[in-house]
Amino acid sequence: MPTNTFQRGDRIGHVFSDPGLLQQALTHRSAGTPNNERLEFLGDSIVNMMVAHALYQRWPKADEGALTRARAELVREGALAVIARTLELGERLTLGPGEMKSGGHRRDSILADAVEAVVAAIYLDAGFAACQAVVLPWFTPSMEALPATGKPAKDPKTRLQEWLQGRQKALPQYELVSESGDDHAKTFRVRCCVADPAVSTEGEGASRRLAEQQAAAAALEQLDSK
Repeated sequence: MPTNTFQRGDRIGHVFSDPGLLQQALTHRSAGTPNNERLEFLGDSIVNMMVAHALYQRWPKADEGALTRARAELVREGALAVIARTLELGERLTLGPGEMKSGGHRRDSILADAVEAVVAAIYLDAGFAACQAVVLPWFTPSMEALPATGKPAKDPKTRLQEWLQGRQKALPQYELVSESGDDHAKTFRVRCCVADPAVSTEGEGASRRLAEQQAAAAALEQLDSK
C-alpha cells in the first residue's frame, strides 16, 4: 500500500505528519510486529473519554446510569465496526495470511479494534483537541439516534421479558433453529416461544444475539396485536 495513502488518511479526515502511525494502526497482530495492539489499548480509553464528555454536554439532566448506558451503546464492538466500514478501514487493513483467508477484514472485532487504534494514532500525531475534532463526527449519527433523554431504548428481549413479567406470565424460550455460512460470515436463525399467550416467532441475524432480538421483536408485535 502506498505511503501517501497512509499520509492522507483518506476518509479518516486527518492528514498524518507521521504516516507510520496510521500504518501501524491498520496492522493486525496476525501480520507480525509492529501492530496495532498498543494503539488499540490507548484508543479505547480516548474513545470512552470523548464519548463520555460529549454525552455529558449533550444531556445535562441525564443521570449516571443513563449516561453509562448511552456510552456503552455508542462504543460497543458492533457500533465501532459500523464506523470502520464507513471509513472503509477494512480494505486497508494489513492482515496475516490466516486472517486474510478467513475474511478478517470483515470481522467486527478486528474492525472495532482498528477504529480505536486509529483514534490513538491521530491523538499521538496531533494531540487531543485535533483528535476530538476528527473523531467525534464519526459518532454523530449514532448519538443523534439515541432518545433525547440520553437513555437508549430497551432492546426487544428486555421489553418482551418485562411485558410477560408485568402480566405474571412465563418467560420466553429461545431455540437455535439453524446456522449457516462460513465462520466469518455466519447467519443464525432462532425461534422465540411464548407459552401464554401462545406465540412462536423466528428471527435471523449475523449473531445468535441479533437473531434472538429479531425474534423477540416479532413476538412483541404479535402480542401487542392480540
